[in-house]
Amino acid sequence: MSNQDWHWQPETPLTNNPLFEWPFNLGRIFLWYGAMWLKVSEVNLMLAVAIISWLYLTPELAQFESLNLEVISAMFARNLSITVLVAGGLYLFFNVYKKQGNLLQYDTTQLGNQKRFTFNSQLLDNMFWTLVSGVSLWTAYEVLLFWGFANGYAPSLVWSDNEVWFCTIFFAIFMWESLHFYAVHRFLHWPTLYKYVHALHHRSINPISWTGISMHPVEHLLYFSSVLVHFFVPTHPIHVLFHMLAMTIGAMIGHTGFDGFFINNKNRVALGHFHHQLHHRYFECNYGTIELPCDVWFDSFHDGTQEATERMRAKQKEKIIAKAPM
Repeated sequence: MSNQDWHWQPETPLTNNPLFEWPFNLGRIFLWYGAMWLKVSEVNLMLAVAIISWLYLTPELAQFESLNLEVISAMFARNLSITVLVAGGLYLFFNVYKKQGNLLQYDTTQLGNQKRFTFNSQLLDNMFWTLVSGVSLWTAYEVLLFWGFANGYAPSLVWSDNEVWFCTIFFAIFMWESLHFYAVHRFLHWPTLYKYVHALHHRSINPISWTGISMHPVEHLLYFSSVLVHFFVPTHPIHVLFHMLAMTIGAMIGHTGFDGFFINNKNRVALGHFHHQLHHRYFECNYGTIELPCDVWFDSFHDGTQEATERMRAKQKEKIIAKAPM
C-alpha cells in the first residue's frame, strides 16, 4: 500500500541491502550492487570525481608534510567548486529551470521562506551553511588525513600491495559510513543536541540539493568524523577522497527531492533517496541508510507505506501520552 502523503514515490515497501537478507538471494544481491557500480549512478560519479581529484586537482602528498595556506586553499577551492557544480547544477536543473517538471518529484511543496531559516530563505540558508561550514570542515578533515599520510601517522596502502583489498575498501567505506551515520544521527536526535544543533538541518522539511550538507558546524564535525577510520585502517588517499565525496556529493544528490533523471520515458539515473526523504518528513524514522539495515534492527524503519506512517504516528502518540503530567 502506498503512502499517499507524496506527489510521487517509488514502489513500496522499500527494502534494504539484500546482502543482509536471509536466505541469501545471489541474484538480488548482484542486481542491487550492479545498479550501484555497473550502471551510470552517483557511486560511479563519486568514484570518477575522486580519481580526477587525486590525479589532477590535489597537491602532491609531500606538500602536506608541513601545512601551509597554499595547500589548504587549493583543497578548499577544489571542494568549493565541486559543491557549486553539483548542488548548484542540480538545483538549477530541477528547481529553477524545471527541466523535468514534477516528474519523479517526491514533494511539490514550494520552498520555505519563513523566519526559521537563516536570511528567511531556505535556499540562502542551505547555501550559507553548506558553503561556509560544510566545505570548510570537509576540507579540514581531508587536509588532516593527507597530513597524516604524508607524515606516517595514517597507515597507507597502494594498489600493488593487494589489488583485491584496494577495491574492496570502496565497498567497505559504504558499510562503515552507514553504521557511523546511524549512530551519529540517533545521537543528534537526543533532545538537547537536536534543539541546538540538528534542528538546523531539519528546517528543510522538503529538501533540495543544497540541503545535503547544510548543517550546524557541530553536526559537520560529527558527521564527517567517519573518515577518521583512515588513521587506523591502511588505505590510500584516493579512498579518503571517495569517502568524503560519498558524504558530500552523495548527500547533495540524495536530497534533490527527485527520484532520478527521466529520459525517454524512463528513470535512467537514480538520484534522490526516498528512504531519507521520509526522515525529513516524519523525523523519527530512517536514521540510517539502506546499505545497512540498522533501522530494521533498532525498530526505526519506515518502508514508505501508509501502514508504516500510521504505526509511527501511533508510537509518537503513545510517547506524548506517557510524558504528559498525570
